[in-house]
Amino acid sequence: MTETQETPYQNPLIERYASREMAFHWGPQRRFASWRKVWIALAEAEQELGIPITDAQIEQLKSFETKLNLDEAKKYERELRHDVMAHVHAYGDQCPDARGIIHLGATSCFVTDNADLLLIREALQLTAKRLAATIDQMAKFAAEHRDLPCLAFTHFQPAQPTTVGKRACLWIYDLVLDLEAIEHRLETLRARSAKGTTGTQASFLELFSGDQDKVRTLEKRIAEKLSFDSVYAVTGQTYPRKVDAQLLDALSGIGQSLHKIATDIRLLAGRKEVEEPFEKKQIGSSAMAYKRNPMRSERICALGRFVMSLQSSPAMTAATQWMERTLDDSANRRLVIPQAFLAIDASLVLMQNVADGMVVYPATIAKNLGAELPFMATENILMQAVAAGGDRQDLHEQIRVHSQAAALEVKQNAGDNDLLERLKGDKNFAGIDLEAAIDPHAYVGRAPQQVDEFMEAIIAPIRQRYSGGDDLSVEVTV
Repeated sequence: MTETQETPYQNPLIERYASREMAFHWGPQRRFASWRKVWIALAEAEQELGIPITDAQIEQLKSFETKLNLDEAKKYERELRHDVMAHVHAYGDQCPDARGIIHLGATSCFVTDNADLLLIREALQLTAKRLAATIDQMAKFAAEHRDLPCLAFTHFQPAQPTTVGKRACLWIYDLVLDLEAIEHRLETLRARSAKGTTGTQASFLELFSGDQDKVRTLEKRIAEKLSFDSVYAVTGQTYPRKVDAQLLDALSGIGQSLHKIATDIRLLAGRKEVEEPFEKKQIGSSAMAYKRNPMRSERICALGRFVMSLQSSPAMTAATQWMERTLDDSANRRLVIPQAFLAIDASLVLMQNVADGMVVYPATIAKNLGAELPFMATENILMQAVAAGGDRQDLHEQIRVHSQAAALEVKQNAGDNDLLERLKGDKNFAGIDLEAAIDPHAYVGRAPQQVDEFMEAIIAPIRQRYSGGDDLSVEVTV
């Protein structure tokens, strides 16, 4: 027997699901380059405020901002048991002239928290773009089927008809609200900047010989160099972990919406009305060759459920940060924040793909609607018969009797809904155009117009905001 070398566990979010763009975004290269970006901002701001740091030292730092010696950092960490100091030493090896001013006056959370905020901001921007592209693709589907009548449900029981396009607008609007939440998180994200060990800025006050104006200016300038308009007003050792809880609320919201949409598609696929894309050689089941399982929608549900389950971790972390900070947030955040973004990214890629190739079966939709429509038309039929001179109460009783009999035929004998035939044979309804009474377009209300209005009022501004009105479609792989 040939021995094979064992490999460690691979995260499916990286290996199978998320886009390369989001996967690399949370990788070590981007993370530790962000640390160096923060250190450079600190050195520049300190130099500008009179600390003896030379241009040559800053240029040396900048020349190695993205040229990382990660292997050396790992060696230092094994010895020092401190990741930030390991990278201070590794950076210093590359920048010997600047070694003495790297991390000057700062704490570990100065670099890690500010860098995390940079990564979160960029991940939110990517998520917003993905979300807008998904909304755009689903809106095309909704517009295409704006006036295709279909059976609507309440309690998953047949209710008044709607249109396929109007139902899609329900899906889209949840995502629109999610986009608003993501945009709000972006708008309110701030820098931690230079706060010091417990948030008092004591080390920076010492560095500037008690000059409080310089400390305040330092904080502002670092934030500006990191492209933040403002800083969190007060902090302990970290930026408020409430921010992470709010972040996961927004990401969980996207997961909730996508889960609901994908579930609806799965239910409609079971009714043979709508299907997600199914490739020519795709296998639905290893045992049942005829099956066309909605695997993309099922995967969306699985990933959405995962993100929803992550929502509680930052909430508990925020609730248990004793006094100015405890370190039990660190490992949790390293897991939860990147993986939530990765799972939502994967879900949005999948949903955009589903919306782009969703298959609609109008004949089956019409058949399913037609099986229920006679019951729904009885009120209109009753009104027409009364207008023709009939007694309202007598007519109501006749419709009730015929409806119950037709329903029994459907449920007990698996027969067709023969309510119209029964009414045609009843002299009380002679002269009523029963066929015209069951035109499905007469029962969808303003659904088509609502789709049009939704496109104009809600979708058009999003398209304008994210693409200048151009097509938002992006290439996706599934």
